[in-house]
Amino acid sequence: MPGVLFAGGAVAAMIASALAAQGAPSALDTPESVPTEQIEISISTINGSGCPAGTAAVAPSADNTAFTVTYSDYLAQVGVGATPTDFRKNCQLNLDVHIPQGFTYAIASVDYRGYAYLADGASGLQQAQYYYQGSPETATSSTTFAGPYDDNWHTTDSTEYADLIWAPCGEDRNVNINTELRVYRGTSDTTKTTSLMTMDSTDGSVSTTYHLTWKEC
Repeated sequence: MPGVLFAGGAVAAMIASALAAQGAPSALDTPESVPTEQIEISISTINGSGCPAGTAAVAPSADNTAFTVTYSDYLAQVGVGATPTDFRKNCQLNLDVHIPQGFTYAIASVDYRGYAYLADGASGLQQAQYYYQGSPETATSSTTFAGPYDDNWHTTDSTEYADLIWAPCGEDRNVNINTELRVYRGTSDTTKTTSLMTMDSTDGSVSTTYHLTWKEC
């Protein structure tokens, strides 16, 4: 039975506010057209217990409005069959991003997806942050799940247009993405059950999607 999901990042009201802000921006904030030249994204470095070598992939959308990160071995768990360190898994990606000349972009929203089975009394935490290499500004979000929970999960972190963090104009800056899953036993009986959270997909159908907005420099 699905449990309760508490959104520590964006919620529906914030998404609506962001869309409204983009629908009527000021003259100084007016976004320009999306570039037609295809952006290029690749993984420069990868570290973390949630993404062993060869288990993460990144790809831009054909229309340059998003890029996706797909994981295939991202599982945090407690209980039967789990080791003491399995309750926390993380992944640190450094992405090499090349964008067309004359444009800059910002990450407007992020969709995180996975599956969770949390026994009664257990809880889970999904959190993430991303920033441009060399920039002091970091975007963060977190979401807590409470058991009993047995379902796919989907959270959206959205940023209002005025608060977007833009990549520097005229420079290719790597993007650092740090994600984490935690599962806490709480009052659940871990001698009989296993609680878990995943952010993975063996067939590539489930991925984290970073939605982009663009403007000319």
